[in-house]
Amino acid sequence: MFTVAERDRVRERVLTMAAADSRVVAGALVGGTAGGGGDRWSDLDLTFGVVDRVPVAEVLGDWTCDLARELEAVHLFDLPRGSAIYRVFLLPGCLQVDLSFAPASEFGARGPRFTLLFGSAVELAQGPRPSAHNLFGLGVHHALRARFCIERDRLWHAEYWISAARDEALALACRRHGLETAHGRGFDDLPSEVLVCFRAALVRSLDREDLLHALGCVIEALLQEADETRDVADKVEARLRELTSATLS
Repeated sequence: MFTVAERDRVRERVLTMAAADSRVVAGALVGGTAGGGGDRWSDLDLTFGVVDRVPVAEVLGDWTCDLARELEAVHLFDLPRGSAIYRVFLLPGCLQVDLSFAPASEFGARGPRFTLLFGSAVELAQGPRPSAHNLFGLGVHHALRARFCIERDRLWHAEYWISAARDEALALACRRHGLETAHGRGFDDLPSEVLVCFRAALVRSLDREDLLHALGCVIEALLQEADETRDVADKVEARLRELTSATLS
């Protein structure tokens, strides 16, 4: 596995590439290691501003070739976001490197973790946190799909939806405690007395009874975490509890 020193060397090499590329006019450290954060296992996230007249894809294509040749980087996938492109690489030692490029006129912090390294950044509007209403609604949707998959004897698909519904309930708990809701980042920071209620919501096997038990626990967790959307929860509670019965009429 990669070491912190190896990650630091890759960061310095990437920054050297940026300094040598006249098309790149700004750069920042983002993600877990921004602001001196992160730990031994954190990946490397860097974002760059590109001269407006230069296509972002052109720079990203050139850098991808250079990283593959010099660092044995493997291009995994892209995440377009407006005019910006995020490209994820895997390097030897299982070091993940996420690089993003945006036009200079749209280069700035898109989240709370952003440390400007050179150049300048513009103020960007921060996307809103997911609403409690949407999180709860998604949880209800996933719970419905889970039960119907159980009835269809599509047990792997049922497990998928039960886990997805559980994640929405956990995100609601994170929201209530002021923690990050995206990608499970706040789950481990929830109080132990909250997490203990979710343990029974883990799917332990693909047996019908185990799936139904986990689904019932997920539904209880959803209802318990629905304080911000109690009006909706009260209206659907009885319908949700129907999903936990042994048979559906």
